[in-house]
Amino acid sequence: MKLISKKQALNIMLGLLSGVMVFHILVLTEVIPYTIVWAGKLNSVQEMRVFEAVSMTVLVINILVFLLKAGYIQHKISGKLLNWIIGFYALLFFVNTIGNLFAETAFEKYFFTPLTTVSAILCLLIIIQDKK
Repeated sequence: MKLISKKQALNIMLGLLSGVMVFHILVLTEVIPYTIVWAGKLNSVQEMRVFEAVSMTVLVINILVFLLKAGYIQHKISGKLLNWIIGFYALLFFVNTIGNLFAETAFEKYFFTPLTTVSAILCLLIIIQDKK
């Protein structure tokens, strides 16, 4: 019994990552206060800009990997390599979930903990269903 298909999991991941990108753009433009992200540890706007730039660069790479895996971009990259990368993402999402549990801000704790947990599970589903 399949809970969701690999294609659905990929599309959900793309939606989640796109939503997170919008969130980071709103933090970068100071629509959302930077004090509620990065475990509440940022000390200045300048520091936030550096962290957000790194974050958004990583997000673009993540989105690209899922676009490749979903077949939305034609490529000759091995499916095995993409699965390894997505497996690494699953590990990072699980570790990030633990970090979010200990965040100083309630927003990170209660919003991003479930988000990273779901993301980790979706990554695992993508890999598992790809091997079938």
